[in-house]
Amino acid sequence: MREVGIVGIGHTKFGKWSGGTFIDMLSKAAVEALDDAGVKTGENHGIDQVFVASMGAGMVNRVSGVASALVDTLNLRPAMADTVENGPASGGSAIKLGYMAIASGMCDAVLVVGGEMMRVISGWEGTDFVATMLHPEAEYNYGLTLPSFAGMFTKLCMDKYGITEKDLSIVSVKNHEHAVHNPVAHIHVVPSLYAIADDEDADVINPYVAEPLRLYHVCPVSDGAAAVLLCAMDVADRFNKKPVKIAGIGQATDTHVVAERKVPTDLLAVRLSAKKAYEMAGVKPEDVDVAELHDAFQILEVVESEEVGFFERGQGHIAARNGETKVGGKIPINTSGGLKAKGHPLGATGVSQVVELVKQLRGEATGRQVEGAKVGLAVNFGGFGNNVVSTILTKVED
Repeated sequence: MREVGIVGIGHTKFGKWSGGTFIDMLSKAAVEALDDAGVKTGENHGIDQVFVASMGAGMVNRVSGVASALVDTLNLRPAMADTVENGPASGGSAIKLGYMAIASGMCDAVLVVGGEMMRVISGWEGTDFVATMLHPEAEYNYGLTLPSFAGMFTKLCMDKYGITEKDLSIVSVKNHEHAVHNPVAHIHVVPSLYAIADDEDADVINPYVAEPLRLYHVCPVSDGAAAVLLCAMDVADRFNKKPVKIAGIGQATDTHVVAERKVPTDLLAVRLSAKKAYEMAGVKPEDVDVAELHDAFQILEVVESEEVGFFERGQGHIAARNGETKVGGKIPINTSGGLKAKGHPLGATGVSQVVELVKQLRGEATGRQVEGAKVGLAVNFGGFGNNVVSTILTKVED
């Protein structure tokens, strides 16, 4: 099986896209990744396959066949083209498929682009659109939404482990502090912990969204795209940038109907996907230097940090209180700002997480750099934890 690396990365600014069409947005990230690798479109580009990750292109933007359209727009014909949909984990799935295409020997170079343009619809429409990934009969038809599940999950974790609303605010403020140093992040404002957790006006500044989750415990609705260029390590000398190796990928599923899970406070698919990725990469949790964990709701960062083995169960929030998950701490988490502050365009998120890890392992994460980072972990969370992709990247030593 061939080894696979990443030689190019691209990323639009997350937030409100105003630079043209959905395909224009994908193209901007893609061209940046190709330029980063020293590839000029239409000039012996050598791209064998393009995967586009998007949950809502057809439903929200009324654009189908986005992969074919992107290949044509970038003049990458006759590259193979496929669109990948796995809810918010679409990006992680697309990178996994790109890895498989190269590792199998079918391709030498694969472009993976993830994107979503969600701010063209109302908040209520967006909430409903995201909820369509829930079980159609047992959950969606009863009006359940992702925030409602997150609120119930948070309450269970609070009762079981002593997590408080202030603990969630601590995680939120930490991620906003990281995002200030990320030029592509959606939000560049750092809230005061006192203002959103302790002040008498905190209820006004930080109202409930899905009790006990408040506004600053939930990610924003974002547009944006991210891209990575993958290649076989044995042809990496074709490109300008030294590759960052994809050392391990794991994917796992959990019971679709959340109420039927044996332990409702466990995120089994996170645990199993990370375990597979560690085993494939030949590393352990203590070897990871930096992590991007899917924090659409701040409780998820806390519990995922436990499920991937960084902390014992029930100790993730204590570690955050002690500053262990900040840049400079024991295991920096969401140095990009995470979904909370960097933003969460569903199909782009898994790719964006990997872009951040590449920057960290290259030493290019100015202002938020984890010194000496050699191993990075990304966890891309689909549904309410019912389809999760974990990816481990490693720095290639000279």
